[in-house]
Amino acid sequence: MYLGLDLGTSGLRGIVVDDGGRVLADAEAGVETSTPRSGWSEQAPSDWIKACQKVVVQLRQANSAAFSAVRAIGLSGHMHGATLLDHEGSVLRPCILWNDTRSASEAAELDGSTGMREVTGNIVFPGFTAPKLEWVRVHEPEIFEKVSKVLLPKDYLRFWLTGEYISDVSDSAGTAWLDVGRREWSDTALELGHMRRDQMPQLVEGSAVGGQLRTEILQSWGLTGPVLIAGGAGDNAAAACGIGSIQEGTGFLSLGTSGVLLVAKESYAPAPETAVHCFCHAVPDRWIQMGVILSATNSLNWLSRNVGQPVSALASALPDRINGPSDTTFLPYLSGERTPHNDSAIRGAFLGLDIAADPKALTQSVMEGVAFAMRDCLEALRGTGTTPQSLLVVGGGARSRFWLETLATALNTPLALPKGSEFGAATGAARLAVCASERADPKDIMTPPDISEVILPRTELCDGYDDAYERYRQYYRALSPLSVQR
Repeated sequence: MYLGLDLGTSGLRGIVVDDGGRVLADAEAGVETSTPRSGWSEQAPSDWIKACQKVVVQLRQANSAAFSAVRAIGLSGHMHGATLLDHEGSVLRPCILWNDTRSASEAAELDGSTGMREVTGNIVFPGFTAPKLEWVRVHEPEIFEKVSKVLLPKDYLRFWLTGEYISDVSDSAGTAWLDVGRREWSDTALELGHMRRDQMPQLVEGSAVGGQLRTEILQSWGLTGPVLIAGGAGDNAAAACGIGSIQEGTGFLSLGTSGVLLVAKESYAPAPETAVHCFCHAVPDRWIQMGVILSATNSLNWLSRNVGQPVSALASALPDRINGPSDTTFLPYLSGERTPHNDSAIRGAFLGLDIAADPKALTQSVMEGVAFAMRDCLEALRGTGTTPQSLLVVGGGARSRFWLETLATALNTPLALPKGSEFGAATGAARLAVCASERADPKDIMTPPDISEVILPRTELCDGYDDAYERYRQYYRALSPLSVQR
């Protein structure tokens, strides 16, 4: 048996699978996020450990026989978070998360440094790890002086599980300290960010061994050792493993809290000028290109809170079939935006509101705004020469037929729905555990799912959505100069 642990922004999910990939137990536990100031987003690393302990209790209760046979663990987690430890391994401050925008000026300065983009292959976004440490250096120097190690969120969980400082290359690619082409720490990038190599964890491939479960935890969990820990992956690379996207040109669209359009590559293909992320994949000799928007289903959650209706009620009020775009345009920049704008100051807006607009109309507008933001990502990927012919679609937003048809038509790209539901980051983490434990070839383990249905673009409506998308782009260009700098 193999355990996959996915540390998401809102909570930790764990699944136990057998060697055929069949899920025998699953469990979740929530994690709270604090926002002490506008644009700030933090979590207490101790809460990740508590969530892991809760999940393990639930898994053992759900299927004690399966859990007791676990021989390897895979880890996945939200990327870019800065977990700062002193020389004793104690946490120095709350972890600054991926969606925290306080370090926008530090990011811009690092991004403009000679050699930074050339080494890392990416724009230095405010959400990345390196500018967070620059912010701490400037604003919390007494803490910066004590930093002995910087760990990403899932790797702090690994530190608790194993006592070792280890990370994988896919997650570390989002720090802005990694030479993404060479898959190793860059002394140039570290020096530009006032960091040292000894403050970094050891690097491994995601499908390789990345530690061993401590004896105390083995005993408390009722396991017979040894239990290996795989290198694991950042959440999107793990999701790609879970859905079988490791071969050239295969990819997916994820409608989660954030939105991701990811395509696997067999070669390193950076294009930072497009604001497309180019990271290492979780398996050797593979990379990924991603367009990322910061608020996908989170935009619908925001609308739900403000109109006082559950997301399910808002979504179910819309028909299954689209009949053309709304006259109201929604810009989903509730926390700024990454691809293609790299704009931490821009904020969301409804434009063209009519006195007759009701929650149903606003819901349609929100779904279309997210679809147009994903179209921005697709156009950015096309600008690098990557043009997916179809995409698998995953995430909570994939439950809305109206949203799926909107996306397929706005992107003019078929969207394939996988059969079953177990294709997320936890599944990818479990698959990486299999590879690490059994020394298996990832191509034999990271297989794509069967397809239950393909949502085709409504070709007769594509022109109308193209026009609405162009209006969406013009609204951004008009509003961006008016943004309040935060």
